[in-house]
Amino acid sequence: MRKVYDRIVDMRGNLITVNAEKVGLGELARVHKSNGQTTYASVLRFDETKVTLQVFENTRGISTGDKVTFLNREMQVVVSDALLGRRLNGSGEPIDGGPEVEGESYEIGKPSFNPTNRVIPRDLVRTNIPMIDVFNCLVKSQKIPIFSVSGEPYNELLMRIANQTDADAVIIGGMGLRFDDYQAFIENAEKAGSMDKTVMFIHKATDPLVECLLVPDMALATAETYATQGKNTLVLLTDMTAFADAIKEISITMDQIPSNRGYPGSLYSDLASRYEKAVDIDGSGSITVLTVTTMPGGDVTHPIPDNTGYITEGQFYLHGGRIDPFGSLSRLKQQVIGAVTRKDHGDLANTMIRLYADSKKARERQGMGFKLSKWDQKLLSYSFLFEDRMMNLEVNIPIEEALDLGWKTLAECFEPDEVAMKKALTDEHWPKEK
Repeated sequence: MRKVYDRIVDMRGNLITVNAEKVGLGELARVHKSNGQTTYASVLRFDETKVTLQVFENTRGISTGDKVTFLNREMQVVVSDALLGRRLNGSGEPIDGGPEVEGESYEIGKPSFNPTNRVIPRDLVRTNIPMIDVFNCLVKSQKIPIFSVSGEPYNELLMRIANQTDADAVIIGGMGLRFDDYQAFIENAEKAGSMDKTVMFIHKATDPLVECLLVPDMALATAETYATQGKNTLVLLTDMTAFADAIKEISITMDQIPSNRGYPGSLYSDLASRYEKAVDIDGSGSITVLTVTTMPGGDVTHPIPDNTGYITEGQFYLHGGRIDPFGSLSRLKQQVIGAVTRKDHGDLANTMIRLYADSKKARERQGMGFKLSKWDQKLLSYSFLFEDRMMNLEVNIPIEEALDLGWKTLAECFEPDEVAMKKALTDEHWPKEK
């Protein structure tokens, strides 16, 4: 039985308030405008009989005498194989000019997957990007952010991962995107031929604010459905800072008491409830979550990256158009290095990072005008090769080739006894002179 109320007692921004009973948090409602049009809203909070709803569009055209019908269900997304290759907005409506998606409807925002059916992450998600695959492996069912600042090519990085991953399906959730960014995602997928396994939920900067909040839930509900069908699914979300700012704006409109820097006290739970959707399901598929978090002013202590760091399993730092090898960390890489990948992987990666750290000191000595030793000269030569072959985000090679390239780089700059590695390893893998 649907509940219909014909009196709106308050309107503020995109929020409306009605006197209603027996409604649930997140419940969907339809607002019947006096001009014959309808729009949707969802329940944000209730105080006794006063129910506050977030209207999906702006409140223009809504009057206090309009009817509000509660639908006894939360927001849903339609999922089927026909969804692959489609583009939708935060409300799940097609924006690609195609027909309505046919399939089963699933509620969004449900609790994360049953822990008893989870398995320990132990499989590699290939990206063909050496700075990820070799030094900070992305592991199936991992949740990890890309910490960045505005202006860095984080969207381009997500596009490359979407093109090169070995996942069965890729779900892209864009929040607060400029139109040119949105268009770039489309053109990239079409050019790379990855559109057939990609679903996009897009919230542009000009779209209603509530759709920004719905995008992650839409993307993750779709991923959960595919995962239970046996698909290994990669969810790429950009930008979680836009998501958190949307929460902040709505909480201010609702006169909630702010916490750190104006963000609500629920920020940690709001972020964690999305990140915790990452799962490797026993006997079925998986969900791996990779997001972008732009840090205002590059401040890692800002509430958004600060809370994110407690939830996720590491981070990739994007700095100067490259993934920073010193600020980045994958806490699950030990599950696959040497177990899923080659036995020389761990020792090679550690040695290359150690020598690159030494090369940074050699660059400092060079910059201060000190006389450089032969060892410093070798380190400098190595650093340029390392940056060009390993840190360059344009490099697209499988991890096996990247490991071989790492050994080749060491051999071009050093002698086997100079890299402080086990002799058995260098004897086996050091490139032989032709």
